[in-house]
Amino acid sequence: MKRLSRSVADPSIPTASMADIAFLLIIFFMVTSVFAATKGLEMSLPTDEPPAADRPPEEAIFIHVRPDGVLVDCRPMRTDEIRAYIDPVLARNPNKPVILYTESEAAYRDMVQVYDVLVDGHRPPNIFLPTRSDIEAYAAMFGENPLATACR
Repeated sequence: MKRLSRSVADPSIPTASMADIAFLLIIFFMVTSVFAATKGLEMSLPTDEPPAADRPPEEAIFIHVRPDGVLVDCRPMRTDEIRAYIDPVLARNPNKPVILYTESEAAYRDMVQVYDVLVDGHRPPNIFLPTRSDIEAYAAMFGENPLATACR
């Protein structure tokens, strides 16, 4: 009796078209990518305005929420007094940043109340809330947390 031999399939994966697909993707991304054009030198012509170097630059408004109260630019303030203090400052410079730093021991509701006062019914200022990684980076850079020691 004659045995029938089974044909064994080749276990390899056909990859002949893989190179074609890779080259098509390379061509696609080369054609669709946008390259930055070199601009050359940018020149700014002098203006007739007096230089801004005559006046010192204004610092950011620093609001420090502590367990025993709120300090605005190192002055103790109640939450309802904050808006009256920062409105004239933001009228002069609407893009002036506001740094809202909260100590870890402070009550969360105090920070939320201060934040609500800052954005309540007005165009919110540039509010910067430093994260834990920001504070750790500052501490590594300066040797201590400069936000916690700003009002000493």
